[in-house]
Amino acid sequence: MRADAQRNAEKLRAAAAELFQERGLDVPLKEIARRAGVSHGTLYNLFGSREALIDEVVTDLASGRLGKVAEHALSFEDAWDGFAFYVEKVCELQSTDPAVADVVSGRYPRAEQLMAVCDRTLDATTRIVERACRAGTLRPDFTAEDLLLVFGTHALLARATTDAAPDAWRRHVAFLLDGLRAEAARGPLPAAPLTPPQMFDLMGGLTGTP
Repeated sequence: MRADAQRNAEKLRAAAAELFQERGLDVPLKEIARRAGVSHGTLYNLFGSREALIDEVVTDLASGRLGKVAEHALSFEDAWDGFAFYVEKVCELQSTDPAVADVVSGRYPRAEQLMAVCDRTLDATTRIVERACRAGTLRPDFTAEDLLLVFGTHALLARATTDAAPDAWRRHVAFLLDGLRAEAARGPLPAAPLTPPQMFDLMGGLTGTP
């Protein structure tokens, strides 16, 4: 790659990182090019697609932030405390970083590196949920798929309340956690847990992606 092309690519990566974190992964590419001071065509010539740009810019950021939260959650001696920490911190990330919110929701499935982050997030979520269930503190019929659907719906809430009530999500999460304690369970649930394919289909419907 020529020196001028390398400079343009770096400017585009920096602009994309800023705008993705400010507004989410669906920010218009023309705005990224404008902030970088290059043409729209230059962006496409260098990266080819939105998904390729997302993979280059967002993957490491999202992997680091989500991975750190999961690692800390699993380090708690008390499994419920670890579970509650994980739910609160992921919801906080979704509320303060639109890019991470889109990652957790599984948007842009054709961004292959980003989907690998989603897979690792699912693995960590499963471990955290199962650990709390085994400890007898999280209701035993709650699954990782249930929690990912919670995150998917929370992303919509976070976006809707950003300006009017930026802390509204904290009240919602507090109610949620109280209702998920094992002692709060009241008889069998009226429907079976989601299967992974059902969960991904529902997440796609929530986020408007296939």
